[in-house]
Amino acid sequence: MDLKRRIESREAVIGVIGLGYVGLPLLMEYVHEGYQCIGFDIDQSKVDKLLSGRTYIKHISADRIGEMNRSGRFDATTDFSRLQEADCIMVAVPTPLDKHQQPDLSYIENTSEVISNHLRKGQLIVLESSTWPGTTMEVMKPILERSGLSYPDDFMLAFSPEREDPNNPDFTTKTIPKVVGANDAASRTCAEALYSAVIVETVMVSSTQAAEATKLLENIFRSINIALVNEMKMILDRMDIDVWEVIRAASTKPFGYMPFYPGPGLGGHCIPIDPFYLTYKAKEYDMPTRFIELAGEINTQMPYWVVEKVLKTLSDRGKPLSGSRILILGAAYKKNVDDMRESPTLKLINLFEERGAVVDYNDPHIPVMPKVRKYHYDMESVELTPESLSSYDLVFISTAHDAYDYDFIVEHAQLVVDTRNATGNVTRNRDKIVKA
Repeated sequence: MDLKRRIESREAVIGVIGLGYVGLPLLMEYVHEGYQCIGFDIDQSKVDKLLSGRTYIKHISADRIGEMNRSGRFDATTDFSRLQEADCIMVAVPTPLDKHQQPDLSYIENTSEVISNHLRKGQLIVLESSTWPGTTMEVMKPILERSGLSYPDDFMLAFSPEREDPNNPDFTTKTIPKVVGANDAASRTCAEALYSAVIVETVMVSSTQAAEATKLLENIFRSINIALVNEMKMILDRMDIDVWEVIRAASTKPFGYMPFYPGPGLGGHCIPIDPFYLTYKAKEYDMPTRFIELAGEINTQMPYWVVEKVLKTLSDRGKPLSGSRILILGAAYKKNVDDMRESPTLKLINLFEERGAVVDYNDPHIPVMPKVRKYHYDMESVELTPESLSSYDLVFISTAHDAYDYDFIVEHAQLVVDTRNATGNVTRNRDKIVKA
């Protein structure tokens, strides 16, 4: 098979559509392994930054971007006619939910249309975006066949779900095993060769549907367990029991238990979204997803619960929430990154402001609040000084970045509401701390 040979000999040209937290690290691995690569994105500013050796993702350094440019094997463009140059095209575009919590496949559909306009015989297309089982074959394939070419005779098609964990020092794109599925032998063979060239372990499954379902299971598992521990937090809070102490103690059991941790809501591009993709598809088969939907309800309600906790905390001290000045620490959805996708902080700002609070934020990784799909806050990160901290009625810890000096924060704040147990090791002024 010519494409398999070209992949194994490093002659194949690799194209990646979507140069975000998933697509850019993946493309960089192929450049590093000696492949000629083209990155495609609709955002001209991203392309310009990459071509000038700059970065827009905190954990990917400008030095690494510069090294990729100097290799002579990398180019980035907004000109999608150049898709014809690529032998293998990987698609890493967003799959959000719409305002009714229904899957929004517009990015996949629009990208498939663009590929269709430039598709040529012999190309391999791989979808990496998290989605419901059947999307690759039921949505993507028919759009690609509008090109006049047919699957599997003229082009190949596969699905391989992304498994990125931004800024995780223990796992990189290269060292995380990659699940790959395809529905015909040629696509399966070439997709396995494609990922085996750069990933430490390729895990082949029988179909694109099985690979799509694998990604959903991984994240639904996490969603359900986070919902469980969030519900435990609310129950134990009513009983005046510290859930973090209970989790620590339970974690000493060497079998049959895996720790999950509560928070002010779910964030990231997968866990808050993926369960709803399976729920949507399951309705086609008259299958209820009560367990999954219940977990979603609990996790979705967490920002409301912590806001009520703040309201009570202020009320107990004779202050109304309306008119209070609140400083939120952490805008990213997880610690030590600049990734704000689906961050619970965005919802929290909205809820606090709806109740009349005056809200500011600090995040050492996000100096200016960017515009995102649902929210656009015209805000800049507030500097943490003794004077600024003491000027707020309440400091709210939403994301527990390692850069924060929690002893310093607690010392100078009037009151701290901690949703992440970030102040667990603070020994002084503990009367200022309320866990939520």
